[in-house]
Amino acid sequence: ISGKSQLLFALVFTTRYLDLFTSFISLYNTSMKLIYIACSYATVYLIYMKFKATYDGNHDTFRVEFLVVPVGGLSFLVNHDFSPLEILWTFSIYLESVAILPQLFMISKTGEAETITTHYLFFLGLYRALYLVNWIWRFYFEGFFDLIAVVAGVVQTILYCDFFYLYITKDSHLWLCKNPEGKNQKVSVQCILPYLFLLLCTKIFLHKET
Repeated sequence: ISGKSQLLFALVFTTRYLDLFTSFISLYNTSMKLIYIACSYATVYLIYMKFKATYDGNHDTFRVEFLVVPVGGLSFLVNHDFSPLEILWTFSIYLESVAILPQLFMISKTGEAETITTHYLFFLGLYRALYLVNWIWRFYFEGFFDLIAVVAGVVQTILYCDFFYLYITKDSHLWLCKNPEGKNQKVSVQCILPYLFLLLCTKIFLHKET
């Protein structure tokens, strides 16, 4: 797992949910935002502190400043409203669309990934792709359309396309790679679908209340 990608995701949720200090929508909404932030930083802690000995920093070498600086500049130039919270929200949307690049770069350098890592990447990208379906639904039934969020979602989905192709076509919908013991292992994609469904439902309900 790329620690740099996880740091970027922690930054994404931190800047997106700063409205926790300015508005209250519901207990559920507040709780889920806090959970997202807490889980992001817990993951960073586990990678860089508790399990530091297993972290492959030699291959996690993507220059994240090449993402953060341009995204920061773009969020100042293209946003819905030139206010601090709105700029930070826009920054989080733009940054999330490219936050996975350090992880993809790390896999391209090593040439392999553990089974759980490939499933994590696939379903992370798939949940984002399903957001496009959600936006289409909301546009037709609620008249909602957010150009910034839609464009960012399309960009992120495009970044996953090559990985999606390899994942789906590899060995009849089974991913063949190495497990932590270094042995080749096949794992069915269908076994993780319930977790994807739960994640998608959580994000949809959270999105509706924001």
